[in-house]
Amino acid sequence: GTRRGGLAVQGENGKFSRRIHDISNAQFRSKFDSDVVALAGNSGIGVISDTEDQPLVISSRFGNFAIVTVGRINNIEEIAREAFASGCTHLSETIGGELNQTEVIAMLISRKDSLIDGISYMQEKIDGSCSLLVAMNGKVYAARDRYGRTPVVIGTKPGAKAAAMESTAFPNLEYSIEHELGPGEIAEISADTVKTLKAPGDQMKICSFFWVYYGYPSSSYESINTEAARCRNGASMAEAEDPALIANIDTICGIPDSGIPHAIGYSNACGKPYKRSFVKYTPTWPRSFMPQNQKLRELVAKMKLIPIRDFIKGKRLLFCDDSIVRGNQLKETVKRLYADGALEVHMRSACPPLIFGCPFINFSRSRTELDLAARRAIAKLENREDLTPELIAPYLEFDSPKYQAMVEEVRRELDLTTLKYQSLDRLLEAIGLPKEKVCTYCWNGCDINRKDGC
Repeated sequence: GTRRGGLAVQGENGKFSRRIHDISNAQFRSKFDSDVVALAGNSGIGVISDTEDQPLVISSRFGNFAIVTVGRINNIEEIAREAFASGCTHLSETIGGELNQTEVIAMLISRKDSLIDGISYMQEKIDGSCSLLVAMNGKVYAARDRYGRTPVVIGTKPGAKAAAMESTAFPNLEYSIEHELGPGEIAEISADTVKTLKAPGDQMKICSFFWVYYGYPSSSYESINTEAARCRNGASMAEAEDPALIANIDTICGIPDSGIPHAIGYSNACGKPYKRSFVKYTPTWPRSFMPQNQKLRELVAKMKLIPIRDFIKGKRLLFCDDSIVRGNQLKETVKRLYADGALEVHMRSACPPLIFGCPFINFSRSRTELDLAARRAIAKLENREDLTPELIAPYLEFDSPKYQAMVEEVRRELDLTTLKYQSLDRLLEAIGLPKEKVCTYCWNGCDINRKDGC
């Protein structure tokens, strides 16, 4: 979870019961155990959110509905100005002083004469992405964002249907997967039926980072399991490795949690043993990338990883991590490894260098792209911070001289023995989807309507 969790259930009288809690320092379930038994009704929706309270309960020209959203609106200020100019009197704000994204989405939906027309209008209007669930008239309406950047999957069991972003929600509740929504698809869900009200579009750009880091190991997206893809990716990195370096390594390790399957795949492919040089302790600590304060992020990251010194002292270690984002936490981890007696620390990133901030999904909120370790390295090599697409382009070519210089700069900053990144082609091969169906913007700046690095 991140910061806010909420549930809304519609009763037989059509009224909604809603509960919203702060979950920044507690598990979702612990806050809702007493609420669930008090919520009465046969249909409902829920969400875990970065900032704003959700679900919202909205009164509109076509009836009352509850709504939850996942996504990002880059042109939210422009949409608000247009709304005020057309007579909209006010919009709520979040604690941070930002406009409430879910309320803006609900406002756009309510401009049309029907829910489905409103959702379609909203998807065309926003710059960014938005997948959502709406509860109305005893049914749930699920909509995947226009280009399918985030998944929506529908599960079924006798007498019930459900929609979720993660398929991992279904097995232990005895649901089986019935249908994965396509990009822009809108479906009406009742206890017995799922009806497509808007057919999927023909362009998809699902976020490839689901298979690198964000996705839960037991989840599948576009019928491709996360854990299996990560193991394939690790094996691919090992296949591209220098045999002489492998011969000199003692053990393969993974940075918990999402680096572990990459490391297991790497270990199995190269024949070197996998060992847990770190174990993760999480009962009292939130996810380390969520706190806005950098010192707090570093403290949380340190407290969560506990070294096993017997597997570190006197060893030449090769680590796999899902990605290198800012590099701050990894730098501290490397220092700890050397302090605990590691002879060498080699790092393999399971994805290419992150050079562009994501404009589509709100999973992380860096203040500037220069927070990204690879972007920072390019700025240092070019001796300027205002990097144009023309300056960046040579660094995007895998294994080119400028690419190698960028990687070497990151390696020096992190004090690693060696550093390598997975190539984009090999990553996409491990995922198993065609390149045109996957968003790779954070690595190469290329997308349907944004070509900053192309």
